Amino acid sequence: MSKNLLYRRRFFTYIGLGTLGIGSAACAAQFSSSNSSQAINSKDLASTAPKPDVSQSTNNSEVTTVAVNNTSGQKLQEFQGISQWLNTNPLSIQDLKGNIVLIQFWTFSCINCQRTLPYVTGWHDRYAAKGLKVIGIHTPEFAFERDVNNIKDAMQKHGINYPVPIDNEFKTWNAYGNEYWPHIYLADRQGNIVYDRIGEGSYNLTEQTIKQLLG
Repeated sequence: MSKNLLYRRRFFTYIGLGTLGIGSAACAAQFSSSNSSQAINSKDLASTAPKPDVSQSTNNSEVTTVAVNNTSGQKLQEFQGISQWLNTNPLSIQDLKGNIVLIQFWTFSCINCQRTLPYVTGWHDRYAAKGLKVIGIHTPEFAFERDVNNIKDAMQKHGINYPVPIDNEFKTWNAYGNEYWPHIYLADRQGNIVYDRIGEGSYNLTEQTIKQLLG
């Protein structure tokens, strides 16, 4: 794991990112609890962390309408380098066509990922029958996160019943140009990415987007 990715995971615990992509807002990735009381050395991070506008994440319950236009032109990327699929037979992007697709990049020991999982599993439970397909791409940071048995234990703990491809070689991660845990993408029925969310928060906005896409 590169130091750049580790810095991003730690640094974004304390700041939010500004809007990224369509309907995105940004926030934190993990900082280990043992370092939570230490100051961040801005000189060390300056060369590795982007410098977007800082914004607070929100769970505003009054949001009812969201933009779902594919102005970026980005589409779902094919799954690459997947060593194993859990909870399903191997899938392709073609298999998902005609559905609303939620892709989440996560890794099980990331505390920010853990905090998002009740929402992601809840969306799967509520909307799978209506046409939502959730795919939890597990891309590890540490060596022990590569162990499939550890991943299975985490899935059982968090009640993850949707498909989980194991992306130990970061090939699907790289196909999306991803740099953060957790990261959610939502795509319409044609495979166009219309929503892009980094970090925790904005759960109501994400759910409203899902509902609007489902129609």
